Amino acid sequence: MILIITNKEDAHPTPVIEYLSGKQFSFASSPIFRLNTEALLTDYQFNWGCNDAGIDFYIKNVETGLELRGHEVTAVWERRPEVPTQLLVDNLPEINKHNLEEGRGFLSFLCYYLKDVFSIGSVVYDRVSASKMLQLKVAKELGMKVPATCFSNRKADVLAFAQDFEYVLLKPISNGNIWLGKEYEYVFYAQKVKSSALDTHPEEMFSQTVSFVQNYIEKQYELRITVVNNEVFACKIDSQLLDDDKGKIDWRQGYNHGLKHEPIDLPENITHFCRRYLEKMNLHFGCFDMIVTPNNEYVFLECNPNGQWLWIELETGMKISVAIANALIGVP
Repeated sequence: MILIITNKEDAHPTPVIEYLSGKQFSFASSPIFRLNTEALLTDYQFNWGCNDAGIDFYIKNVETGLELRGHEVTAVWERRPEVPTQLLVDNLPEINKHNLEEGRGFLSFLCYYLKDVFSIGSVVYDRVSASKMLQLKVAKELGMKVPATCFSNRKADVLAFAQDFEYVLLKPISNGNIWLGKEYEYVFYAQKVKSSALDTHPEEMFSQTVSFVQNYIEKQYELRITVVNNEVFACKIDSQLLDDDKGKIDWRQGYNHGLKHEPIDLPENITHFCRRYLEKMNLHFGCFDMIVTPNNEYVFLECNPNGQWLWIELETGMKISVAIANALIGVP
């Protein structure tokens, strides 16, 4: 049985579940157990035990009656789990906090316990592989061109770095958005800045945070490359063809401005790089972002070890969900 560890709001597991539950397979029982982790303490009953008889665990969905036993788990898809946030009984805030933290601890223990089972999304390797510093190091070691990059909390360092370039790109490290009041969400998009303008900003704009700065690279187009095991799905994103500037710097801003997606064939060396990169990172899945320059150079930007891909499937028709389903059931 495949254990999908996710949350109620995530739509990505849906096409995979539909495919695995369809006519293509003839399982004696449901092939999938979905664990929505925010509801761990409300929607599930569970037990993990170790004694002279052996080691195993048990989880039951109290709404559907579906049951899972640890020895039945053949693959795990750790797809954006959330910490437990729901309780059956509301108590004193201190007690609620303690109970939720205990649930979070159990969930962490369980995920680490399953670390040796085949997985897409890895409790062990995803967090390590999310390091932008490690990503650039590995990509460079594998022969890919990468942007010049600086992380610093000193204005002098950023100015010294930027003086070699006409423009630099200021990027968020964690992509953590913030809410200003109850209704307005501020999204941290990459920003193109003229290097000579950086000196006009006060020192505290640098010392109060960590600046993540790269040289700005001109684009012919961008690539979102989703790799599942050895299957490579490359999507061309024509961000530079937009009518206005929305999306030209950060293509995420171009969703509602006619951003065009289409499948594209990659050169063999880029396909080989993606596969080697995941192998080096001990991953079975990754979403690569690259730039193709006006001179047809391929530049590695980053690889999200558990990135979003459903919109690519919907825009292009590429069957990424089928590739994930096949990987989880061991189909080569």
